[in-house]
Amino acid sequence: MTLGCFVIGTEPGVGKTLVAAGLLHALAPHHPRVVGMKPVATGLVPWGDDWACEDALALRAASTVAVPEALDNPVVLPEALPAQIAAARAGVQIDVQALVQSYRALAAQADAVVVEGPGGLLDPLNDTHTAADLALALALPVVLVVGLRGGCISHALLAAEAIRARGLHLAGWVANQPEADAEAADAMTACLRQRLHAPLLAEVAHLELPEPRHLVFDLPGTWR
Repeated sequence: MTLGCFVIGTEPGVGKTLVAAGLLHALAPHHPRVVGMKPVATGLVPWGDDWACEDALALRAASTVAVPEALDNPVVLPEALPAQIAAARAGVQIDVQALVQSYRALAAQADAVVVEGPGGLLDPLNDTHTAADLALALALPVVLVVGLRGGCISHALLAAEAIRARGLHLAGWVANQPEADAEAADAMTACLRQRLHAPLLAEVAHLELPEPRHLVFDLPGTWR
């Protein structure tokens, strides 16, 4: 059976892609065929003679299996906006069941799949579905990435509450320090350790250019 997890952040810009790529590297010694998935990507950058999503490129670089782009990044939207808004402006309707089918086809080719969710947990994908609904449709445990900065404690606790209220399993969380104040980051991490009631899978120190393969994870036993 293919191992899978759904990586989501408390808000945009907290390091979801870094953590998802790091998880792929951490899982690879235990699962030879690991692959990342970015179901919905917003915002493109020049890539050779074309355009591409930086997040999807980072996940592909950390994967050990090459798969069709239609499977690991089925929805690509040019503007760096929330998914539903970017889709509407591009004339696209995001179909959650189509994303589920892409995931299943991907999982058939892999031993482990790390899915990086779009935006935050309750970011809408269309008029009726959010990122949380996608995680539920995929039946995947959630890894919550917390950016250690002002407001993160409330954001993290609200996200954890929403995850559990929807019947999702919070498999663990990652403390990412995007700013340089290590003392404040340590205090925030200690507070969240007491309150989140979920395993701390990794602590990511502040670095100008963090490298996913160097992240150290305390993986759940069932993931090894």
